[in-house]
Amino acid sequence: MNASFAPGSDSEQAQSLLAERFPAQSGDTVRVVVRADDVTSADVRRDVGALLGELGRVPHVASVDDPYAVKGFIAPDGRTLAARVYLDVTNPNDMPVEDTERLLAAAKGAERGGLEIALGGREVQVAEATQSGSEMIGLLAAAVILLIMFGSVVAAGLPLAMAIGALAVSASLVGIVAAVVDVPDFAPVIGMALGIALGIDYALLLVTRFREWRAVGLDPEAATVATLDTAGRSVLVAGGTVLVSMSGLFAVSLSIMNGTAVVTMVATLVVVVAAITLFPALLGYLGQRIDRLRVPLGRRRAARLTADGHLLPTAGWTRWSGLVRRHKVFAIVASVAVLLVLAAPFLGVHFGLPDAGNDPEGTSNRRAYDMLAGGFGPGENGPLLVVAEVPPADGDAALQRLQAALGDTAGVAAVSPPRLNPAGDTALITIVPTTGPQEAATEDLVQHLREEVIPAATKGTGTAVHIGGATAAVIDLNILIANRLALLIGGVVLVSMFLLLVAFRSIIIALTAAVMNLLSVAAAYGVVAFFLEGGWAGRLVGIDTATPMAAFVPLIMFALLFGLSMDYEVFLISRMRESWVRTRDNSRAIVTGLASTGQVITAAAAIMIVVFAAIVPSDQVFIKVFGLGMVAAILVDATVIRLLLVPAVMHLLGRSNWWLPRVMERHLPQLHVEGTPDIFLRPGADAEPVPSR
Repeated sequence: MNASFAPGSDSEQAQSLLAERFPAQSGDTVRVVVRADDVTSADVRRDVGALLGELGRVPHVASVDDPYAVKGFIAPDGRTLAARVYLDVTNPNDMPVEDTERLLAAAKGAERGGLEIALGGREVQVAEATQSGSEMIGLLAAAVILLIMFGSVVAAGLPLAMAIGALAVSASLVGIVAAVVDVPDFAPVIGMALGIALGIDYALLLVTRFREWRAVGLDPEAATVATLDTAGRSVLVAGGTVLVSMSGLFAVSLSIMNGTAVVTMVATLVVVVAAITLFPALLGYLGQRIDRLRVPLGRRRAARLTADGHLLPTAGWTRWSGLVRRHKVFAIVASVAVLLVLAAPFLGVHFGLPDAGNDPEGTSNRRAYDMLAGGFGPGENGPLLVVAEVPPADGDAALQRLQAALGDTAGVAAVSPPRLNPAGDTALITIVPTTGPQEAATEDLVQHLREEVIPAATKGTGTAVHIGGATAAVIDLNILIANRLALLIGGVVLVSMFLLLVAFRSIIIALTAAVMNLLSVAAAYGVVAFFLEGGWAGRLVGIDTATPMAAFVPLIMFALLFGLSMDYEVFLISRMRESWVRTRDNSRAIVTGLASTGQVITAAAAIMIVVFAAIVPSDQVFIKVFGLGMVAAILVDATVIRLLLVPAVMHLLGRSNWWLPRVMERHLPQLHVEGTPDIFLRPGADAEPVPSR
């Protein structure tokens, strides 16, 4: 992921001072770790010196430490050596992969019997990351599901064509977005997966509604217009909820959040525009041939119509709705219990930033991490950088006092001598904790140093001290996100509720949708936390060690999952409201909504699951976690929530579902999200024998 600092934090101030006073050490670093029986022997010194000289000639390398000239770079047992290669970039994505591969090739070429060498760092992690080809896997799986659902190559091809078109536009726009805002390396993958899933889902809804209109006797042109007037409105509202959810990430005021929000919002906006422009154009060309090129899958049934031309719910959905109505209290209790059980593991989640210790075994980055921990202790993988601005007078005494206080602190394994900048007004001290960067004790140490040790050691000296480095930056980032989490969740929920209130003109619908979507998100959090514990579940997806959850992951997941959950809510409730407006029969509206969208939601969920499951094999833990969370949330949302909890609650509340105070009735705008289906129906028209699958 990209470097990111909490605005105004102590670690950001430390980084600013490093960039200004120690430019050669302010860039990112690559660790060179060497292991041999005796790293101080003449032959090892010769080989290491030659390697470091070769690394120093690689582009973007600013300087290279001499591990034999600086104390602390050789492990106490003399078997492990560590040197730092300083780069002129702070963002790993700014380091060309081919240059990092030159570094790796040089290290591999220097290895020999009895001399093991590994490179570690974020640039190395990026270069070693494998590409899963998730977009192609997702599209192929979606094609199979669409063929099973529609039984026609043409009908199945329309959603794929729209998704591919939207994907091509989104992919080209990501480069433009990256030139304007900082985009984390995982954001384009999430944006592409989201674009594919939404594109296919929205087109799936539109194709299904188009075939329904053809079934009631409309010609292709009229059916296209009717589809846009009904399902097209649902797509606009559904896309709007996703945009609202993702825009909530801006409230955190972090570059990593802003970049993710922009990329995903662009992908969503492109899909919505394609749904109301590209898709009607495709229907204009292929509408009459929508059921051509049939495949022998499933059993075809002719659509059944009421006397006024509306589709009749199938017997299966009618029985299911009746079953839920008869056992509505049990259905509600059981559903909520299942969701709470799934959410429970999140209570014990450990927040932190996954590092090289969570990389796949055998990679250079993981080997370097393990060699450092074995030779120097776990804290060597998460050093703290102390940057001190010293007064012109008596600066040496102040630094000696600070160094002594740091060294005497419990939890500190080693403290380097102060290194002054050329002007002599700023010193850099490196602290190696006794614990690893992911451990809670390291966070406690940083807080103790900032709040007690450093103020006491610098009192009356005029020395300003800041603690930075990757570990301190993560700690500050977690604190910032925790402080703004309520703002993000509250803002997204309230705005989404207002949008649903305007769309469906019901307070109960808006409230229950928000509560159910929060339960769905909580269940997804719990599933992700369970996999991150490692164990048998983690090993199934390539997480072989206990892995912390980065604090920004729940925020991005919340925005994504809440928006997608609202998608299904809009699909389902819009059809229920359409029936309610026509019949004023709550039970019939529920049955009609389930029957009209059950197949669509099931197929859409299956497509989204395979699209996001395709990114789970990624070597990047962040992408893997997002994929797991999306799969879990969509599975829960499309089954427990939409097919059980929503109809049970609506049966329990009865006509209250559609209650709106008269004051709000007069002032709320009329969106008519259900469209005006009755103007397209011709009572008594002969239905074409379009199969209902």
